[in-house]
Amino acid sequence: MLTRRHFLGSVAAGVAGSSLLRAAGAQESDRKKLAVVTTVWTYRSHAWHMAERFLHGYPIGGKWHRPAFEVVSAYVDQKPEGDLSRGRADEFGFPIYATVAEALRRGGDKLAVDAVLLIGEHGEYPNNEFGQKKYPRYELFKQVVDVYRKDGKTAPVFNDKHLSWKFAWAKEMVDASKELKFGFCAGSSLPVTWRMPSVDMPLGADVEEVMCLAMGGLDSYDFHALETMQCMAERRRGGETGVVAVQALRGDAVWKAFEAASWQAGGWDPKLFESCIARTQTLAQPKSFSHRRPTAAQMREFVKDPVAYRVEYADGLKGTMFLMNGLVEDFTFAARIKGQAEPLSTLFYLPPNPNVVYSAALMSKAEETFRTGKAPYPIERTLLTGGLVEAGMQSLNAGQKRLETPHLAIRYQPTRESTFWQV
Repeated sequence: MLTRRHFLGSVAAGVAGSSLLRAAGAQESDRKKLAVVTTVWTYRSHAWHMAERFLHGYPIGGKWHRPAFEVVSAYVDQKPEGDLSRGRADEFGFPIYATVAEALRRGGDKLAVDAVLLIGEHGEYPNNEFGQKKYPRYELFKQVVDVYRKDGKTAPVFNDKHLSWKFAWAKEMVDASKELKFGFCAGSSLPVTWRMPSVDMPLGADVEEVMCLAMGGLDSYDFHALETMQCMAERRRGGETGVVAVQALRGDAVWKAFEAASWQAGGWDPKLFESCIARTQTLAQPKSFSHRRPTAAQMREFVKDPVAYRVEYADGLKGTMFLMNGLVEDFTFAARIKGQAEPLSTLFYLPPNPNVVYSAALMSKAEETFRTGKAPYPIERTLLTGGLVEAGMQSLNAGQKRLETPHLAIRYQPTRESTFWQV
């Protein structure tokens, strides 16, 4: 609830913020209005990474960029110990409202913002039966759309990471954005961060098999790794055609699949795995040694709980995603392209904490969505990738069985131009 004391503090902070803007040569009226809708706003939360880019600006191309949007309101679902939202509100002069609708209408009776930044990541929420965190992205999005429907007016939305833990809800979100004709972009920083080397999948390439080697936990970093793989795979000949089946492997099943040494035998192309570990900057090493490729026995020692998702695409493309905690701490990609002797491979580079400039790369895409009313890359990528996470978690829950996925018959075309940072 917005108290009189908070209001006065917000006004004072707003005056100070306006003075700073004028000093920098930018009038407050020149900047459009942004509402932040988030689950939590704590140190190193996604709201800290992303919403604060619109408070302070961010570096791009060797310059410090001040976005054309200013945060004018917020809704914060949970305020645990360490909450930063109230301090940011006081400092930058925006109120925190009790509901999403109030934040979008800024206390009035009609939509009063030009864009919405939706961040449903972090916070205390229950898991479903498959171990997926039930972040209320769908519920928060529905409240945004309810305002649009009632007020007869819309604004572009950027949704952090995948759309929902439930694919049916995620599809409903995409359908609503198309019905109401507002710009809708989503996803994580992996597809838009720097790459080493700075390469993309050639548009229209005849790709036979793809792989991403990554780290992190299930229902979180699997999304990042799958999105890394998907943003490259979608550029193949014919564009994206959808996925027909997913199988998740864990523990000993992963090591047995390694021994198979081919997709047809139940594994994957070992040359792609070699390309991935040749690109990583964090490859684990035995004590008192360095510059060594780990043996199969050493990988088993390093990685206590390996996970692999085997993805079968409708057009015959094969994909493997690994979570190999203990072996690597970054994200690498490799692909076998027909007619090429060596794989195409690269590292998706993530600069270190606390600056993590890759979130600036992502917010540059959010700002582009807000400014143009169009997403710079297809929302269907995020829809498909979120569906792959759900299918992988369900496969693990079903005893690591191969699951057919007719609901993932998602077709789309990629952008012709690459959208990752190259500056």
